[in-house]
Amino acid sequence: MDHSHSLPYLREIVVFLVAAGIIVPLLHRFRISPVLGYLLVGGLIGPFGLGLLADAHPWVANLVIAELDGVTRLAELGVIFLLFVIGLELSFERLWAMRRYVFGLGSLQILISGVVIGLIASGFGNSAASSAILGACLALSSTAIVMQLLAERHALGTTLGRSSFSILLMQDLAVVPILFLVGVLGAKAGGSIGLSLAGALAKAAGVIVGIYLLGRVVLRPLLRQVARTRSPEMFMAAILLIAMGTSALTGAAGLSMALGAFLAGLLLAETEYRHRVEVDIEPFKGLLLGLFFMSVGMGIDYRVLGTDAFWILGSVAGLFVIKSLITAVLCVAFGLPRHVAVEAGLLLGQGGEFAFVVIGLAVTMGVIDGDVARFMLIVAGLSMLITPLVAQIGQRLARKLDRSAGNGSADLHFEGADDLEGHVIIAGFGRVGRAMARILDAEQRPWLAFDLDVENVTRARRQGLPVYFGDSARMEMLERARIDQALAVVVTTDDRTAADHIVSGVRAHVGGLPIYARARDREHARQLLADGATDVVPETVEASLQLAARVLEGLGTPNEAVTERITRERELELGPLRKST
Repeated sequence: MDHSHSLPYLREIVVFLVAAGIIVPLLHRFRISPVLGYLLVGGLIGPFGLGLLADAHPWVANLVIAELDGVTRLAELGVIFLLFVIGLELSFERLWAMRRYVFGLGSLQILISGVVIGLIASGFGNSAASSAILGACLALSSTAIVMQLLAERHALGTTLGRSSFSILLMQDLAVVPILFLVGVLGAKAGGSIGLSLAGALAKAAGVIVGIYLLGRVVLRPLLRQVARTRSPEMFMAAILLIAMGTSALTGAAGLSMALGAFLAGLLLAETEYRHRVEVDIEPFKGLLLGLFFMSVGMGIDYRVLGTDAFWILGSVAGLFVIKSLITAVLCVAFGLPRHVAVEAGLLLGQGGEFAFVVIGLAVTMGVIDGDVARFMLIVAGLSMLITPLVAQIGQRLARKLDRSAGNGSADLHFEGADDLEGHVIIAGFGRVGRAMARILDAEQRPWLAFDLDVENVTRARRQGLPVYFGDSARMEMLERARIDQALAVVVTTDDRTAADHIVSGVRAHVGGLPIYARARDREHARQLLADGATDVVPETVEASLQLAARVLEGLGTPNEAVTERITRERELELGPLRKST
């Protein structure tokens, strides 16, 4: 067969898309978490699953992915986009508000877990250097798996989500000193390790501050120019450039690429384009994260369980017990409820994807023995594989503990400055939208608006108003604005087609939510009411009524008579429209 015109990795891509588009959704019907589904499918189609049969049965080779290097490198993009989206959901202000958990709770979790695991590794005959590296890398958890599980449960805004994310963020920041530690131990460098480490951390801080300052100056003008084109392709290209470019900068500086993506997300979170970016990037994040989970499943050699099953399974259980206990105790010490502490401990008890990087580097530098490395990588991989199941156990245990404490339900409320509730969503921020916002402000009613006019959005943002660049006809945008917790939607756009799409989309998504819409004329008002609008105001009708009121007042008609006459005429105009629907 001539492969000269075939795409590279075409078969692997097709196999992955079959898994992502068919197999994992089928597993999801049986209430199997998508994360667990990807891990299981990865083990099945990997070199240690059906790949073992490929030599004896050549047709099986068409069903497996045997080349892990290319898959693993591409899968790393999933983690990058995950951290990018997490950054979008935060801001530097909210991150600073979480500093007690990030730098206090997170640092203690890494330090204590690393020391305990390192001492156990030393007790099994590993050298001091090897034990230190094993303790440091196994103290870290899987950001990709934990954050995806929290997102599936819509728990990112809960106390559990914020505390877990704080620990994971500190673990990502710990990448720099851990990599430096591997380099020092591998090179057996002389001089003061403390001074060298301080220099490395200073370099990392300089890179982060530089990215922040540059982003604050460049980001808004760049996106404003791109948004003016109203080209989805150009906007997507700019977002990918920001995410990947920042990741490349931190990677070149010796930091985690995922940390760079997180910084890019934080910078974009402070702009009016945040919601649009979240919606556009979501499909990329989901697919690439699925590929990452599959790559983890592919890397687990289950044959080892036949020879060292007792020690491997015991090590996986021990890793969960040690990290879960330490994390839970620290969470309680930092004032978190007991049920949250227990669930967070079990959720963060696994080894992380960073263990594969650190242990692999340590082997190449001769710090860790190859057999020990293979054993620990199997332990880390299996711990990630069973995390969805352990998380379910933790969730049930947390509910029982919460009920026994008399709280009634397990921390399902949302908190934080960006967590809206009881607000009004304004679709369109022209003259009508601005007037609506002023009235809502006067009544002290929270609101949030979307508009596609860059100039409108820019002016509003300069005034500190919660106005974002985005298409209100896309339900993903409205979901980001927590439409399920809104009191009403007000459609003020003068685009007839867009107004129709927004009204029908909102009504299909949230059946009982009041929708108030601006219509161009009587015919448009009839259409909007048929689409599901609660009430409409036709511009032509209202303008004529207001003009008639001014004429009557000018002719000396008493105010009460004017109000009565205009009210009666309004009912004559709009009453038949409402009755016809």
